[in-house]
Amino acid sequence: MSRWDGLDEVVAIADTGSFVSAARRLGESTSMISRAVARLEERLGLRLFERTTRSVALTDAGRSIVEQFRRIIEERDEALRQLRAQGEMRGEVRLTSSVAIGERFVAPVVEEFLHDHPGLSVTLETTNRIVDLVSEGFDIAIRTGSPVDARLAARQVAERTLVTCAAPAYLAQAGHPAHPSDLAAHQCLVGTNTNWHFRVDGQRLSIVPTGRLRCNSGVAVMRAAQGGMGLCQLPAFYVQDAIAAGSLIPVLDAFDDLPEPIWAVYPQRRFAVPKVRALIDLLERRLPALIA
Repeated sequence: MSRWDGLDEVVAIADTGSFVSAARRLGESTSMISRAVARLEERLGLRLFERTTRSVALTDAGRSIVEQFRRIIEERDEALRQLRAQGEMRGEVRLTSSVAIGERFVAPVVEEFLHDHPGLSVTLETTNRIVDLVSEGFDIAIRTGSPVDARLAARQVAERTLVTCAAPAYLAQAGHPAHPSDLAAHQCLVGTNTNWHFRVDGQRLSIVPTGRLRCNSGVAVMRAAQGGMGLCQLPAFYVQDAIAAGSLIPVLDAFDDLPEPIWAVYPQRRFAVPKVRALIDLLERRLPALIA
């Protein structure tokens, strides 16, 4: 008997909602399903299901672990498929990214990846919340800033430049800031970055901007800046066309911070999976040119 007998049974019960349906899916008897789950619960010292005569429901412990069981099963099955297919990659890669970077830049790379690997599928979730890759069963996250989760590894795949700018009308009325400290006297349009970063005498300076508008949409912040409502600091890809057209003017560019890294973050064990490594490799090759 394997130390991990019971994983398939737990996932099947969670998916189908009953021991009977799980037995039917796995081609086993209901009693075998029940014994396998009981043995696993005993080894773990946890109760995974609440059972009544009419229903079966995951306990809190069961809900917290079932997705990890699902990933273990997927990795096992993928390894066996790869052996049978002599290395052809199959299965699913689950990827998450912020909305702006995901829609503009990651999605085209995913399309190329799927074209190159017809045996694979990709789930791309664009969201501005911080996804827990381990508990939610994701393979990769594309993130900015400094990775802080010790359970995860990170590989830089690109970088982005932040630009501080405003409309000519606003600057004509409020004046051009000459130093980052001057921002205290200005209306600042605050996006997802609640701290604005600059470089003064070789040192990083963080400013907490204040103003009447806060919005988690970079497009909305850019449009407000074009409308003369204040200064914004946004990734260059949001504002470069407006700057070229003259509807926004860069300010404080002598104090621009160093480019901000963009990371592919992943559970350390996932990089050993060929399909995950292949997608990270492609992101590293394609994203720099797309985001530049």
